[in-house]
Amino acid sequence: MKKLFSVMMLAVLTGCAKVSVDNSVVDSLDLKRFLGAWYEVARYDHRFERGLEKTSVIYSLRDDGAIDVLNMGMKGDIMKEAKGKAKLTDTPALLRVSFFGPFYNDYRVMMIDPDYQYALIGGSTDDYLWILSRTPKLSDDVRKRVLNEVQKRRYDTSKLYWVTQ
Repeated sequence: MKKLFSVMMLAVLTGCAKVSVDNSVVDSLDLKRFLGAWYEVARYDHRFERGLEKTSVIYSLRDDGAIDVLNMGMKGDIMKEAKGKAKLTDTPALLRVSFFGPFYNDYRVMMIDPDYQYALIGGSTDDYLWILSRTPKLSDDVRKRVLNEVQKRRYDTSKLYWVTQ
């Protein structure tokens, strides 16, 4: 009976970890170039961001080598902020981000412009996706390029929420 329970638990756990998308990260990330201010151009909408417009994020290096993460957005006339922390991993484009104490989630840089002007970010599952830009809007050409990458990685583009900046 114990063995059956162990096998069932393993099946449940591996089933939960199943990822239907390609969320692999870029080969390298120049953290110094990645730091700074980004606009959130599009995202998969979640309860923690629902209703937010004019969203942006600022990444800054801390003295301890971790990264401060400051998310900002407007909900009506009210500015909302969320402060978090990102830790580096052995994989340069895979960070671990936390907004809630000891609980960290994957932050995967899946696409980055050679000039660090736009980026595609995902999580450990297909539930999270963000398109970031150094400017409030993407040109049509860049938007097409990023959406092609999103589709190539098997993410559902119809779930993207395009943020009003």
